[in-house]
Amino acid sequence: MKFTARFRTLVPVYSLGLLAAAAFLDGCAKKASSSSNASRDYLVYIGTNVSSEQENSIYLYRLAPATGVLTPIGAYRGGASPTYLTMPAGRKFMYAVSETQMFRGAKGGGVSAIAVDPRTGGLTLLNQQPSTGASPCYISLDRSEKAALVANYVGGNVALLPLSPNGQLAAPTATDQHQGAGPHKNQNGPHAHCILPDPTNTYAFAVDLGTDQVVSYRLNAAQGQLARLAEPAFKATLGAGPRHLIFHPNGKRAYLINELNSTVTALAYDAAAGKFQELQTVSTLPKSFTGQNSCADIHVSPDGLFLYASNRGHNSIAVFAIDTSNGTLAPIQHVSTQGNTPRNFSLTPSGRLLLVANQNSNNVVTFRVDPQNGLLAPTGQTVEVPSPMFVQVVEDFTR
Repeated sequence: MKFTARFRTLVPVYSLGLLAAAAFLDGCAKKASSSSNASRDYLVYIGTNVSSEQENSIYLYRLAPATGVLTPIGAYRGGASPTYLTMPAGRKFMYAVSETQMFRGAKGGGVSAIAVDPRTGGLTLLNQQPSTGASPCYISLDRSEKAALVANYVGGNVALLPLSPNGQLAAPTATDQHQGAGPHKNQNGPHAHCILPDPTNTYAFAVDLGTDQVVSYRLNAAQGQLARLAEPAFKATLGAGPRHLIFHPNGKRAYLINELNSTVTALAYDAAAGKFQELQTVSTLPKSFTGQNSCADIHVSPDGLFLYASNRGHNSIAVFAIDTSNGTLAPIQHVSTQGNTPRNFSLTPSGRLLLVANQNSNNVVTFRVDPQNGLLAPTGQTVEVPSPMFVQVVEDFTR
């Protein structure tokens, strides 16, 4: 198998010819430039399970990439229980789900549009809309940034909400109710846990933990349409409980994390048909672990060489090397998250730091990522945040 983990042996410059030496020095200059870009500060937005709409529920920190230190900037009202966030590329707005079972006196959750202050990064609530289902737990934007896609966990359904030019959310224009159940006790009905567009913005895929399926939709964000296709894009192993889907940077493969049986499935993606084919399924746990565990989040490194997955119970991040020839995975590390119940984590845009939100120990911890081999090492930096559920990292646009 072809793993490009990029372990390197340094060659002395004096042993190279003149042309080779010039190339070597040019490479060093480019590397220094890349390191300079990687040294820019980041802003970190942390969504929480703070349940009161009147309390501050989204926390903002500045992250120093050289040290992993998180410095508090402020805390802002983001609606009740803003457990999942997303931010358009322009950084003018943010969108958040309110993971509640009641919204404005009716059953269901909410979705919030939030203005972002370009000078400070601070947040101001713009408007809210119903999510059309209880406990929305995931939000993404289509790739044209014309619509928000929301997955409602308890409601077992998904919704599309158009975005106005002023950043506000319009009422949902498309919804779809999933049907079915699975063999696990947590699969008593449909539980939509994720929805996102494919790399071409032609399809949207909803991952349903309750029915062990990835449901496929034809996406037309400009018209506010989400049309379900007759067949699912993928059927997981019964009882696996698929939770989150993420595409590889090359757009040809994807990875599905399965909450209930603690596995990751590598998938080949057929962009024309909007379907997935299983390549491999691997455990996220070390063989010696025998306790209770459920998986949560999953991310691929920006260079596409490594995959990271979170374990709740084992309380670890599982690290895998990605075979660049076929997309399969090989486990290379399990590292403690230094907290309980890592619900969510995020890599910085440079891929050099990873931040973990430990929901039940109320802390966010930073880790250094070795760019050569993908391995994680604690920076020794942590901050206390009430019930942290989501970490959004962006380059600092205020400086």
